[in-house]
Amino acid sequence: MGFSGWSPEAVEFFEGLRADNTKTYWSAHKAFYEESVREPMAQLLAELSGEFGPGRIARPYRDMRFRAGKSPYKTEIYATLDRGGYVRFGADGLTAALGYYMMTTAQLERYRHAVNDEPSGAQLAELAGRLRRQGLQIAGGRALKTAPRGYPGDHPRIEFLRYKGLICWRQWPVTRWLGTAKAKDRLVDFLRTAAPLRQWLDEQVGPDLA
Repeated sequence: MGFSGWSPEAVEFFEGLRADNTKTYWSAHKAFYEESVREPMAQLLAELSGEFGPGRIARPYRDMRFRAGKSPYKTEIYATLDRGGYVRFGADGLTAALGYYMMTTAQLERYRHAVNDEPSGAQLAELAGRLRRQGLQIAGGRALKTAPRGYPGDHPRIEFLRYKGLICWRQWPVTRWLGTAKAKDRLVDFLRTAAPLRQWLDEQVGPDLA
């Protein structure tokens, strides 16, 4: 059976998990999670894999070694795609993202050089503007409060120089199409639209070579 979205009951499951993030609630609903939350995600990833590469679903359990007093279960399900891409489903709806969330020191050096340089920096600014006009969000996972050392505070692309990562995303609230195969269409449209940003990052920054 192919991907057909997430049911309203799947949304209610995460609403309940937010309110009662305990082993008792999790154990009582684990079978539902596997069948109605995780399985649709696995089906979705299988259908996306031909164009966007295999996907990996994150574990539903938080790492509690350094999270004393925190809730033990994640209140969303998310997955990453090998060729770039992130998919998240939770009580607040569906999110798709793409980019380099956190850059290493070496990556950040290459990124800032590319932002500062011409024409690569101008290409990024034009690309970001175009994606924003299409309703997508672009920002850094973290950002400096001021210009990085060695760059002027009035640089024309200071916004991008301050970022320590660069991601593009879109979030859809819970709506009727979330429970249909149209959810995949929204994700595919986003991943294709945002692909030029990932291409820019791959060409100008690339992986950490250390």
